[in-house]
Amino acid sequence: MKTILITGGTGFVGSHLIPELLSDGWQVEVLTRDKARAEKTLDSRVSCIEALAEAGEPQAIVNLAGENLAEGRWTDARKKEMRESRLSITRDLVAFIAQCKTKPDVLVSGSAVGYYGARGSEVLDEDSAPGDEFQADLCHDWEAEAERAETHGVRVCVVRTGIVLGANDGALAQMITPFKFGLGGHFGSGEQFMPWIHIRDETGAIRFVLDSTDARGAYNLTAPEPVTNKTFTDTLARVLHRPSFAWVPGPALKIAVGEMSHLLLTGQRAVPRKLQSGGYQFVFTDLEAALDDLVGAKR
Repeated sequence: MKTILITGGTGFVGSHLIPELLSDGWQVEVLTRDKARAEKTLDSRVSCIEALAEAGEPQAIVNLAGENLAEGRWTDARKKEMRESRLSITRDLVAFIAQCKTKPDVLVSGSAVGYYGARGSEVLDEDSAPGDEFQADLCHDWEAEAERAETHGVRVCVVRTGIVLGANDGALAQMITPFKFGLGGHFGSGEQFMPWIHIRDETGAIRFVLDSTDARGAYNLTAPEPVTNKTFTDTLARVLHRPSFAWVPGPALKIAVGEMSHLLLTGQRAVPRKLQSGGYQFVFTDLEAALDDLVGAKR
């Protein structure tokens, strides 16, 4: 049985990915800071470890670890923590790969569409240049650490994830709350693009690049049709049968959450060119269908 090592396995994406990997026949090992908690959360077939020294020699590695950028104000200390949480574990994984007698076939490492920075309505595929701001620099450096595994003969894919939509966790769960009270609406101008992806396609795309031996380099994990913030909120309101007339001005949002407001007031019109050209078939390409599947009234 093939073994796969995962970091961030108890997070939103990891917790949805692991059951699918088990169904695919993988033996799953999760690196975690809290083994007892992870063992209570994850399937009993998953092996949990607290140090890479305890790991075997896996055939594949999926690196999803990192502090959530959307939690807490972006103080200098917080930004350092967000950066180091990603870069340090990725460095450790590359060092682990270096000492493996039998190298893993592939490393799939996390990144985000924040790599491109704030680019307005410019269509961005995987060949687009990086931006020049905090989250862009963070993603660029994070990817560079992962790409060092190529020097050990390992195929590396970095997945630039957009806004992952799930029913009970992730960004969508936070967005729904104001709509339940009739206070839903767009942020700022509402013209900023939101590169969304359904959780089933997020995990499906990760499995796709894991299994595709010719897949390497960066992949945008976003649905083929990104929408503006206003279109997103109007669609969500329609699915929830709630109004969408509220509006949060940019300056007010900046006062409320500080520099983190930049994530909400700017966006990326990122498209999954490499996934589509490689043959990945999206389950959800239409936003309304995706939202209806997750939070529609029929549920």
